[in-house]
Amino acid sequence: MLHPETEAMLQQIRAEAGPDRAIVFVSGNFNIVHPGHLRLLKFAAECGDVLVVGVVADPGYDWMLPSDLRLEGVHAIGFVDHAFLLRDRPEDVVAALKPAVVVKGKEHEGADNPEKPVLDSYGGRLLFSSGEVAFSSLDLIRREFREFNPSSIFKPLDYPRRHRFDVADLKTVLAKFPTLKVLVIGDLIVDEYIACDPLGMSQEDPTIVVTPVLRELFVGGAGIVAGHAAGMGCSVSLLTVGGKDAMADLARERLASYNVDATILTDESRPTTCKQRFRAGNKTLLRVSHLKQHDIDVDLQDSMLATVRDKLPTTDLVVFSDFNYGCLPTKLVEAISALCRERSIPMVADSQSSSQVGDISRFRNMLLIKPTEREARLALRDFDSGLVVLVEALRQKAKAKNVILTLAAEGLLVHAAAGRGSVLTDRLPAFNTAPKDAAGAGDSFFVCAGLALAVGTDIWRSAYLASIAAACQVGRIGNIPVTAADIIKELDA
Repeated sequence: MLHPETEAMLQQIRAEAGPDRAIVFVSGNFNIVHPGHLRLLKFAAECGDVLVVGVVADPGYDWMLPSDLRLEGVHAIGFVDHAFLLRDRPEDVVAALKPAVVVKGKEHEGADNPEKPVLDSYGGRLLFSSGEVAFSSLDLIRREFREFNPSSIFKPLDYPRRHRFDVADLKTVLAKFPTLKVLVIGDLIVDEYIACDPLGMSQEDPTIVVTPVLRELFVGGAGIVAGHAAGMGCSVSLLTVGGKDAMADLARERLASYNVDATILTDESRPTTCKQRFRAGNKTLLRVSHLKQHDIDVDLQDSMLATVRDKLPTTDLVVFSDFNYGCLPTKLVEAISALCRERSIPMVADSQSSSQVGDISRFRNMLLIKPTEREARLALRDFDSGLVVLVEALRQKAKAKNVILTLAAEGLLVHAAAGRGSVLTDRLPAFNTAPKDAAGAGDSFFVCAGLALAVGTDIWRSAYLASIAAACQVGRIGNIPVTAADIIKELDA
């Protein structure tokens, strides 16, 4: 026997659907509706005409949100036609509703699925998918149309309520940053922005013609990560590698102005990595990278390790800022990590794979790792699993305490160990609704989150504070260190 409310709801759904419209059924807990859920539900909606979602009323253990709020979250999704609290077994609901399709996440494909015999009895189908990686949330687009905000930075208030903190309280976290001595290790990059005026289309071939009008140089890579940490009040040292060239000299000068104690070892086999961006009308037209990607030689690795060994006695946090251009070979990372573990010095790591390929999972036993979705999938060679399954597999492989998965315009997932073998996941949207230059978002977010964790803040507050730092960074063009004053101004807004 079904719960009376469920039975009445199913009769109403069948009557409204009629004989000619295909019903699709999905069930789950939906504790925090994140982009992985939206992808799954969007896929399900495209498999039929009427999407029905059963939200488990009592998952059997403690959840952040009560059942009525979880149901409300699912109801708010534009492509869900009906949602109800699921108080019965899913297979019993399937037997009564007789949907044409039941959709489950890809992670259930090899498991026992009690819905299948019921579906087979009347010719229904069971499909497994985690949705498409390329996904644009309609709800985010609607929010941009409906909500007025005098600033382009949108600070969600439901997340702080869930995790029991006040946004203004984050200023006390910032106030602890000056107590930290931070060592940043990684690839040095100089970013060159060339602003252009568009002249039009070539008459000889379909080529856009521009003329350069302004050239600006910024320190990027591990250099700007160190710059952000210094701007937020920390005492910062940087250890990196550059060429014997003018770009390395410029980086030394600029880093000194940021109050970063920079050690730039010279590698004559490579130039200092330089990335040019040609822009017109606030859009990037072309990127050109001048670089060599081979690993630094054994002598340079030994020099870096010796420098790290000298600096660790006065270091509170080690930051690996890896762009996979050869500064951090795996053997060197493992040696540095071993030294840090011996001294109980926390480590955080970011290993970027945009135009290059890296492996974030080689950074083991980190307090925090911050991959993009693509970087996580590359590390695991997993291009099918849903987001939560993906990020938990990465957390276990890398033995990381916390993982923050960044999802570009879709925001991010925060995934953390919660004690007694359990984990918790929550999401945050992208805070800046009108970014001018997204290039530096990840670096500013990563270092701010790492600093907050290092002073003892929990992952939920750390992710929120870091999201504000990233929102400040993308509100301007070029890599300029985010300062504590920038963040406080936005916290007070």
